[in-house]
Amino acid sequence: MARGGKRTGGSVEPSQRQLRAGELIRHALVDILIREEFRDPDLQNVTVTIGEVRSSPDLRHAMIFCSPLGVTDKETIEKTATALNRAASFLRGRLGRQIDMKFTPQLHFIPDLSYDEASAMDAVFRRTEVARDLD
Repeated sequence: MARGGKRTGGSVEPSQRQLRAGELIRHALVDILIREEFRDPDLQNVTVTIGEVRSSPDLRHAMIFCSPLGVTDKETIEKTATALNRAASFLRGRLGRQIDMKFTPQLHFIPDLSYDEASAMDAVFRRTEVARDLD
């Protein structure tokens, strides 16, 4: 069994410590993103949604799934994640002042396309031939 989580089907589940750290980072980043003004034109007047933060077992890296609020265009979502990666060192500095952890993790922003996938699945379930089979 792998240290830091249970092994199920080839994947390792995150430990309770990783989950707590991820939520701590998520809440702090939301506060920072609300308060800060960015010079980057791709981040100006954009409200960013952080869906999930996955922390590495050693808590030194955080993968942050993000997307602009209300935007479904894949290109715009990826553009926002790229802009946040450019601002990652600035955000990491602000995060270090706000959270109480031994190390401030390196931030890696990833476009969150799960909302689009959920909408696509919802549309499939609404189709008449699929709805007929579900009843």
